[in-house]
Amino acid sequence: MFKLRTLSSGERSQCAGALRTPPPRRRGPALKAGKMAAAQPTQSGKISLKEQRYDRQLRLWGDHGQEALESAHVCVINATATGTEILKNLVLPGVGSFTIVDGCQVTGEDVGNSFFLQRSNIGQNRAQCATELLQELNNEVSGHFVEEDPDKLLDNDASFFCRFNVVIATQLPESTLLRLAEVLWNYDIPLLVCRTYGLIGYMRIIIKEHSVVESHPDNALDDLRLDNPFPELKEHIQSFDLDHMEKKEHSHIPWIVIVSKYLEIWYNENSGQMPKNYKEKEAFREMIRQGILKNENGGLEDEENFEEAIKNVNTAVMATKIPVCIEDIFNDDHCNNLSQQTPPFWILARAVKEFVAKEGQGNLPVRGIIPDMIADSSKFIKLQNIYREKAKKDADAVANYAAKLLQSVGKAPESISQKELKLLCSNSAFLRVVRCRSLSEEYGVNTANKEEIISHMDNPDSEMVLYLMLRAVDRFFKHHGRYPGVYNYQVEDDIGKLKSCLNSFLQEYGLPVTVKDDYIHEFCRYGAAEPHITAAFLGGVGAQEAVKIITKQFVIFNNTYIYNGMSQTSATFKL
Repeated sequence: MFKLRTLSSGERSQCAGALRTPPPRRRGPALKAGKMAAAQPTQSGKISLKEQRYDRQLRLWGDHGQEALESAHVCVINATATGTEILKNLVLPGVGSFTIVDGCQVTGEDVGNSFFLQRSNIGQNRAQCATELLQELNNEVSGHFVEEDPDKLLDNDASFFCRFNVVIATQLPESTLLRLAEVLWNYDIPLLVCRTYGLIGYMRIIIKEHSVVESHPDNALDDLRLDNPFPELKEHIQSFDLDHMEKKEHSHIPWIVIVSKYLEIWYNENSGQMPKNYKEKEAFREMIRQGILKNENGGLEDEENFEEAIKNVNTAVMATKIPVCIEDIFNDDHCNNLSQQTPPFWILARAVKEFVAKEGQGNLPVRGIIPDMIADSSKFIKLQNIYREKAKKDADAVANYAAKLLQSVGKAPESISQKELKLLCSNSAFLRVVRCRSLSEEYGVNTANKEEIISHMDNPDSEMVLYLMLRAVDRFFKHHGRYPGVYNYQVEDDIGKLKSCLNSFLQEYGLPVTVKDDYIHEFCRYGAAEPHITAAFLGGVGAQEAVKIITKQFVIFNNTYIYNGMSQTSATFKL
């Protein structure tokens, strides 16, 4: 049994946890192995219940990502349908603890929209009722609630919100949202705004700076360095003599070696230039194809490793270079002007920059990972170890630069762990930094991103129209103390009032755009309802962004997301 109660100011603390994931499964001889490993038995031969429960997500963000999630304390403002759906998707994967702030009582409308409120809860505090049911989903998660209106909490104890890793605000009026956003911006606490309005979903991320080491890019190219192999790799490649190998051995050479050997021939015949265009790459493929052994009948042997080499030509012969986004990080003021307050990410980025300019000779640290391939186990492992050893050597060089930089700003050497350093080195080509604008900048008449709005209004049905309508209904609320269409008998009258609010908003911000009357009618018809079908969708997307913020893996959107449930489309905008 668990016991729930309202937290006192001294009891609102984070819940920490840890989870270890087993080592990846090793590949078998001459077989391709998957890169994602399932939960592995411990020394006792058993898989823990926790590893079984979280096996799928461990494949996504690893044990260190799970540790970050289990150490996080999330605050959700308002136990609405949207708020509880987001929390459901954080509680199930094992967020450390959550706190719901909500001073409202459960109504019949709440019960109709939310799976985490029951008819018997009507009249009771919404935060407490939702917390009780949400915590039943995962007994390893600590749930808390605060029976207080967010406005009053901002008045009496604004510092309350600085205790959390991320704050998620749902269904807040504009005035409260602006106050909360300013407080969290000053405390440097990430804020995720989520709102369901009829069939429209809205999210806004407000965070000064969010650095990502593991961005997990789609279709990332392997870091093979075949255009300019490092000495150890070059020596290993030269140890192979394709022309004087036995048939069995010839068919088990790793394709990386095959491509490298034929690149040497290509260089000699093409003035040291790599194959660049389609025609040259086709000629290079044909060169490799000619290397396949012939059988007794004069036909080609079935050498899958050579076929694999031919298939990988297009990406294997790419020039090794530093991505533009990494160059931007190296040129960032935070990278070049270090101080004692500089976060570890920027110190390590600077150390990598120093490495590139010296030991790296213009290249990033070697990633140390090669793809699975058809090869004899001993040959594959030897090649794999060459890349791994080079990656370790590069990481050690970066560590030396990091130690000097830490000393120069008066920070202890242990302030950056070896685990952090190795992780950043192996992902140095995938680093990302996201900087969002504050909400006050977005809402300011002189600082609003009008160009972004106008550029999307060429399409009268762009999701940007929905953003403008949400701003208009907030203005309606400010003038009338309620949202348009909440009372059926006032819908017709509210259409004219909402149109007036929209026009005054567009005029005040100097936006020469036109919104079709159909949207005004639709938003009045919504009556600020929070249907579960939209809230559930937003709950999934919102939880996903919250996990990205907490684990610092994958890249968050910057900065506004709009979902159109009518057309089943969505878009992001930088407002």
